[in-house]
Amino acid sequence: MPTYIVWKIMNKKNNIYGFSVERITGEFVSLEEFMGKIVLVVNTASSCTLTRQYEALENLYEKYKDKDFVILGFPCNQFAGQESGDNSEIKQFCDLRFNITFPLFSKIDVNGKNAHPLYKFLNTALPGFLIGKRILWNFTKFLVDKNGVPIKRYGPIAKAETIEKDIIDLF
Repeated sequence: MPTYIVWKIMNKKNNIYGFSVERITGEFVSLEEFMGKIVLVVNTASSCTLTRQYEALENLYEKYKDKDFVILGFPCNQFAGQESGDNSEIKQFCDLRFNITFPLFSKIDVNGKNAHPLYKFLNTALPGFLIGKRILWNFTKFLVDKNGVPIKRYGPIAKAETIEKDIIDLF
């Protein structure tokens, strides 16, 4: 069955395709753009001890982007002010320091009353261990299957190699 037909049959409340997000450059896009792809959603920060994960994430993206895999990066400043720059500064940092080519989006909140609806959905679909429906720290990751359904949540220190095994299982 073609992916589009599967999506039409599915209840939109159970997948990410009903959400719109703002690219780091300011354009709004529906997550339907990523329909049929395996998606890794990550909240990021430029001044965190985990920021070096950008390199491993970019390598993972480069390795599988031609096999219908994409990483969606969402900068967030909710954890110790570790993403204090504006979207332009964040993009410049990611371009110059890590040569990031996976899609980056505008800075958002991932917890609380101002949390982006995508993150409210992800946190409800896959609550964290012991912490419930909130993100613990920068670089929390959500793996989403080709139908847009969140299937696994990874803590901030999860290594790309661990996630890669789960991605390969979804191909």
